[in-house]
Amino acid sequence: MGEQVKLFKTWSSAFGLRIVWALKLKGIQYESIDEDLTNKSPLILQYNPVYKKIPVLVYNGRPIVESLIILEYIDETWKQNPLLPEDPHKRATARFWAKFGDDKVMSSLWQILTEQGKEREEALVQATENLKFLEEELKGKRFFGGEKIGFLDIALGWLANLVPVLEEILGFEVIDKAGFPFLSEWMLEFSSVPAIKENLPLHDKMVAKFRAYLAAAPDK
Repeated sequence: MGEQVKLFKTWSSAFGLRIVWALKLKGIQYESIDEDLTNKSPLILQYNPVYKKIPVLVYNGRPIVESLIILEYIDETWKQNPLLPEDPHKRATARFWAKFGDDKVMSSLWQILTEQGKEREEALVQATENLKFLEEELKGKRFFGGEKIGFLDIALGWLANLVPVLEEILGFEVIDKAGFPFLSEWMLEFSSVPAIKENLPLHDKMVAKFRAYLAAAPDK
């Protein structure tokens, strides 16, 4: 019996997209199962009983959860087109910035979208400071992984997908060419790679999703 790879995700999840991109870059065939998070399937509850969320990668019946952990599992299981560098220090650095992206960058950008007034201004300042760290890390490189997409590019790839959506809704640029020349160019480069470009959610559909979310959110 051949390998059986299944991916439980949603169409818009930044965390699920990471796994799609990694599998595509590795050339791994898989079955994609889109979940309805308002009515989670019994399989999600079975495969991820602790967090009960996506993404979940199931390989020959064994589940792996949490997107950054799944990325490392994929890289260790399928050796072609390696994502993490061989050097231990570079590997550790990539993991550090990936976690920084999730813990700091994502939350500050989300606050820009959801807050108003002074709170939005403070979130913008914090997001700008966080993004400057990534700009410096990328300086002088085509991708975070060097000349080709690597682990950190995939981990931060949600920026290329979501920032244009947020900017359209907000009406102003968050990552502009003047302030973030390297990140701006990287977003274009990353999005133009076929394995990424062919697996990005439609921009207008993402904008509609976020507008609907904001419209349904209670006023603060």
